[in-house]
Amino acid sequence: QVQLVESGGGLVQAGGSLRLSCAASGRIFSINTMAWYRQAPGKQRELVASITSSLSTNYANSVKGRFTISRDSAKNTVYLQMNSLKPEDTAVYYCNAGIRYAPGVVEYAYWGQGTQVTVSS
Repeated sequence: QVQLVESGGGLVQAGGSLRLSCAASGRIFSINTMAWYRQAPGKQRELVASITSSLSTNYANSVKGRFTISRDSAKNTVYLQMNSLKPEDTAVYYCNAGIRYAPGVVEYAYWGQGTQVTVSS
């Protein structure tokens, strides 16, 4: 059983910063790509940022230059540093990871429970 547990969400004023964390635990052999998605009310879930096991990163255009994704492989943890937050960043943020629980098995995609980020104007 694998769990992803997110933390760090909250309420912040526009222009402020937040740092999200997501820790994976359980039966883990390897973790490939880790990512953050977000879903605002009435909208589809969208990719915010991703980071591979070799530390290659990818960002949505809307967050480039403001958000930074990083990971600590020793702790099976991914972070999202969010600066210069805007009201349009308000959403539930979800952590995602591609995980193998043993050598040679297929990789499964796991999701966290989500953490609310609210940016007030």
